[in-house]
Amino acid sequence: MKAVGFYKYLPIEHPESLLDVEVETPQPSGRDLLVEVKAISVNPVDTKRRAAGPRLANALKVLGWDAAGVVAAAGPEAELFKPGDKVYYAGSNQRPGANSQLHLVDERIVGTKPDNLSFAEAAAMPLTTITAWEAMFERMGISKSGTHAGRRLLILGGAGGVGSIAIQLAKKLARLTVIASASRPDSIAWVKGLGADAVVDHTQPLPEQMAALGAPEADYIFCCNDTDRIFPVLPRLIAPQGRICSIVRTLRPVDLAPLQEKSVGFSWEGMFTRSTFRTPDMQAQHNLLEDAAGLLEAGTLVTTFRDNLGMICAATLKQAHQRIEHGHVIGKLVLEGF
Repeated sequence: MKAVGFYKYLPIEHPESLLDVEVETPQPSGRDLLVEVKAISVNPVDTKRRAAGPRLANALKVLGWDAAGVVAAAGPEAELFKPGDKVYYAGSNQRPGANSQLHLVDERIVGTKPDNLSFAEAAAMPLTTITAWEAMFERMGISKSGTHAGRRLLILGGAGGVGSIAIQLAKKLARLTVIASASRPDSIAWVKGLGADAVVDHTQPLPEQMAALGAPEADYIFCCNDTDRIFPVLPRLIAPQGRICSIVRTLRPVDLAPLQEKSVGFSWEGMFTRSTFRTPDMQAQHNLLEDAAGLLEAGTLVTTFRDNLGMICAATLKQAHQRIEHGHVIGKLVLEGF
């Protein structure tokens, strides 16, 4: 079967950074599903994994942690899906990714594709939806039924894939007051269109901008941007007894001491945690994607699909990686078909 992968960790401009390859078709076992991949989405994690360092990979590496497709076969212990079912999922970074015609994934982290979305529109959703959902409702403890309605949420990096979902979840489910950061006219228009109540520019001093909005502190801060750069100012922006969650790994230690006086909680969100450690609640991601599918079908949430770059191959994937590495991507980039 066709796939896109690499044997060396290389800059995207290198001709061997991503390659069209032929690989053997995997076979499902246990609770695995073998999915015929119809569309994929590209995320920053793909670019970071590909450029991990100037060294040889120990074997062919296939990336891709956002997919939508049709179940071609199911393992003997599968209970949730059967061949012919249309699905969407983010998968596990402990296994080969979905940049291939056929892909193995544990059904406990798979959801039913929303009926009202195309495969391309659905492929844009899983990783970012899981990340935003877990960060807000699990890590920061925000009520998704509106118990905390009216509290302030500051989303740093609101126009990206995760921020775009977080705005919608915060407004439509939690009913929070949302302040999102964006730095360009098109990204500002994007976050406002998704429901942000106000916008700040994360490339400029934040305390002054927040004060000008009459909101010097936020009850919750969700960092989808450069944690190293932004973290020093967060103690000034978070309210007493507030919660901060970040999805962007730091390159140097983070000093949590400034959060102590305000009794602020800080947490990380990694949507691969459940699949990596096969936690007892691993199937929570299946349930989450099922709930999200219902919200998408009801029109409560909208897809963050932005651009379809064409067929799934090394050339188009290189384009996607380059755009993400250059920054300023709004919404999600999708590839469709082999």
